[in-house]
Amino acid sequence: MQVVRAIGVLEPGGAQLSALRLSRALRAHGIETLMVAGDASPAGLDVARAHGFEVEHFSEVRGLQWEPDGDFAGWLAERVAGADLVHGHMFGAWWAAARATPADVPVVGSEHNALTWPRACHDEDAAAVAGRLGCFFGHGPEARAWAARIGVPGDRIVAGESALEGLDGTPQSDLPIPRITYAGRFSADKGPDVLVEAIGMLADPPPTFLLGDGEMRAALEHQVASLGLQDVVRFAGWQAQPERFIAGAAVHVVPSRQDAWSQSAALAMGLGVPVVGTAVEGLPETLGAGRGTLVAPEEPRALAAAIGAVLAGLSESDLAAARTYAQRFTPDRVAARYASVYRSLAGADSTAVRPAA
Repeated sequence: MQVVRAIGVLEPGGAQLSALRLSRALRAHGIETLMVAGDASPAGLDVARAHGFEVEHFSEVRGLQWEPDGDFAGWLAERVAGADLVHGHMFGAWWAAARATPADVPVVGSEHNALTWPRACHDEDAAAVAGRLGCFFGHGPEARAWAARIGVPGDRIVAGESALEGLDGTPQSDLPIPRITYAGRFSADKGPDVLVEAIGMLADPPPTFLLGDGEMRAALEHQVASLGLQDVVRFAGWQAQPERFIAGAAVHVVPSRQDAWSQSAALAMGLGVPVVGTAVEGLPETLGAGRGTLVAPEEPRALAAAIGAVLAGLSESDLAAARTYAQRFTPDRVAARYASVYRSLAGADSTAVRPAA
């Protein structure tokens, strides 16, 4: 079976890593993947190459994660010829796939985050192609609710799953103990600035590693300096193997303002590390049932108190349950589920069951 996987923007990030891991794991199910992208950064192309994929891309920077672009759809039409199924990740990609793909070839869409429309709202454009999607994978409750509002049939809306690697990771030998970790983009929705403020409220904070990069880097460095935390907060950059830092940490923090489903939270859970996160969108589902600690978003004092409690040994998280939860998202398990959906839609497996909401 041949799948074309189109990604709105290819850059180092959780959604992109998950798509690459999924594509690689699908080979064991007899499914080969041609990967293409709307936008792509050099770092994103390098990440894809490290996973065994050479990715052709339409442009360098056009914001195709959030934008419907007829030129991109025309470009994509030439690349979906011969595909058994086309899977678009992020609105711009699945919109283009719905426009470009022959009518007898199924189209699948994935949204890894809530639709925030940073430039202009495209609900009407999305609604115009909603009926073309054979399945919509929403990785958070807001994305799934939005899909229903734009007219994706309810039986085609399912919970998306992100493939995780590194659940058997071991820490680098030169890292301090105890330590706090954060892994994610340096962007407002991920809330790294809230974490830095919370660290400044701790009486004696341990070394804190910020894994990632992004547009907030300079502002975060300024914030760290203004709080006198230069000897505490360490900018470790984007890491291909974040588990080498997270494994053995005293606490992993997810201070998001928005988060459909946190890969770094699930990774830490799988490594037996207590997680403190904010009660936004999909995080209560991830950290609920005692699997982690939840605090209100935008509340650095509450975040500091929760971190302090874990550091003091007062955490009551069920780490065994957290590990069990994380094991649901190994690449093999996620690929088996997606392979079943793909074959059902493409008519390649008459025994497969169409996903239910």
